[in-house]
Amino acid sequence: MSFLNLKPGQKPIFFTLLAALIYFTAKFSSRQNYEFLMYIGVIAFFFILILATNKKVNYSNTVLWGLVIWAILHLSGGSFFPNGTLLYSTILVPLSETYQILKYDQFVHIVGFAVATLLAYELLKPHLNKPTSASIAIITIMAGLGIGALNEIVEFTAVVILPETGVGGYINTSLDLVADLVGAVLAWIYIRLKA
Repeated sequence: MSFLNLKPGQKPIFFTLLAALIYFTAKFSSRQNYEFLMYIGVIAFFFILILATNKKVNYSNTVLWGLVIWAILHLSGGSFFPNGTLLYSTILVPLSETYQILKYDQFVHIVGFAVATLLAYELLKPHLNKPTSASIAIITIMAGLGIGALNEIVEFTAVVILPETGVGGYINTSLDLVADLVGAVLAWIYIRLKA
């Protein structure tokens, strides 16, 4: 499997994501769920990008597993209907009477953008003299939030292109961004504890 640029311990990561993409592609194709088929395309693009750069970038298996888990959580959110409600719309813990917090959607954002922040840190770390300074914390957290903003642009693109999506309105986008911040800060706490 050297043609895939896989390093030790990465075969299970590769095959888990590949199996998930095949399973969810079949599921979303049978339902003609073009929104999530588009998201599978985005995940596949980044999957290929990581494979192409795997020899040059020192991706940790922890971050790669995190990306796979994030992808599976995301695709599951648009696929399953526990108690007749789309998983993405399910309230996990009712924390507010005014806003729908804490939804599965926000949980996926916290996990996903914690992982995205860890990825950003891994990309930056080889170029840093003081990898855990306050200024690096700000840059790393902002990088995680930048990836979160890119995610919201992808969701907006789905709204523009497709006649019907499960993407919410302004409040949903704002809560997603707050969840991204929570995830990014949690990732930085993890980085500091490991340092």
